[in-house]
Amino acid sequence: MTTYRSEFLRAVMERGYMHQCTDLEGLDALAAEGIVTAYIGFDCTAPSLHAGSLLPIMLLRRLQETGHKPIVLMGGGTTKVGDPSGKDESRPLLTEEKIAENMAGIKKVFAKFLKFGDGPTDAIMVNNADWLDTLEYIPFLRDYGRHFSVNRMLSMESVKLRLEREDPLTFLEFNYMIFQAYDFLELGRRNNCVLQMGGSDQWGNIVNGVELARRVDGLALYGLTTPLLQTSSGAKMGKSAAGAVWLNEDMLSPYDYWQYWRNTEDADVGKFLRLFTDLPLDEIAGLEALQGVEINDAKKVLANEITRLCHGSDAAAAAAETARKTFEEGSSLGGELPSFDIPAAELEAGIAAFELFRRVELAASNGEARRLIKGGGGKLNDKAISSEIQAITLADRNADGVIKLSAGKKRHIVIRAQ
Repeated sequence: MTTYRSEFLRAVMERGYMHQCTDLEGLDALAAEGIVTAYIGFDCTAPSLHAGSLLPIMLLRRLQETGHKPIVLMGGGTTKVGDPSGKDESRPLLTEEKIAENMAGIKKVFAKFLKFGDGPTDAIMVNNADWLDTLEYIPFLRDYGRHFSVNRMLSMESVKLRLEREDPLTFLEFNYMIFQAYDFLELGRRNNCVLQMGGSDQWGNIVNGVELARRVDGLALYGLTTPLLQTSSGAKMGKSAAGAVWLNEDMLSPYDYWQYWRNTEDADVGKFLRLFTDLPLDEIAGLEALQGVEINDAKKVLANEITRLCHGSDAAAAAAETARKTFEEGSSLGGELPSFDIPAAELEAGIAAFELFRRVELAASNGEARRLIKGGGGKLNDKAISSEIQAITLADRNADGVIKLSAGKKRHIVIRAQ
């Protein structure tokens, strides 16, 4: 096994972040000799990032922990174009106001994982709209467009897949890889940034940036990608039965976030502990070795540690206690179960069970809600609902004055009449 001189690359390798690197030996030497400035870009397509973004966020955290400087690049400019990578169709175009609103929501999460400031290894946040918005089209094409081969651009995975499927690819999206390459050049010029990191689907875009900087300014830049992460059963990271696993508390409660990680598949526990927590590797090895029902103890540690990083120690402890009361003590209510307010007048009239399940997001559609209840998975105050059209009313409030709905054994909602 190769021994790396730099603490950063040792951590990257040992914890499983590495997929590809443009020049591993050169980057290792650079990181061993001094501070490396590196960036990852985040487009502003939603008001929060989701759990699928934890991998790049934690990679920036590892970079800073090992003595280097992270740059968080907000895609205020590139969001207006839309990254075609991994997409079957064009992203919807967002207004500048919506992009700004999304950016404000996304920014909140990074301070929980990184230390920002003016020090040599303190993280900084920049917005690529600062330079992309001011580009003049003809001068930009003359200065930079000549360095990009259309033949090669057509061979890029993000483009090739869309063309093979005969899915439309707009000229707007086709420009995305050029702008991402130019971002790397600009950050090299402005911030002495020498490393771009991202998911493996960004490899072609990252290499474009490395080559553009070499051709235009003679800069020696590096690229490093992480594996595209899926669960052992092939599910996409950051998605649950109820939808996206958002990182912002106003879009997903800490309890639901905790539960997502508590429900990790057995085969993924060790991998997720290495990628998404700060626990020492020897402690992770011990947890990963647990067998049978004891693996649930490792899952609780995983959920506690990941929730602590994202929402704080108090929120993690409260979520764990609520889960303990709800599942281990058989208590009807845990104090931190997510709640949903429904006007009392509507509950007095009665709401069909399937409709209420869909409304409080225990099911994605009326059809899914009907199937859940028919299959015995829908419960009212811990008792199976006999019919999907059963009316749920104010009379169904329990001793705590609320209505508890459950989808299966692990997803619960408390309904309060307002």
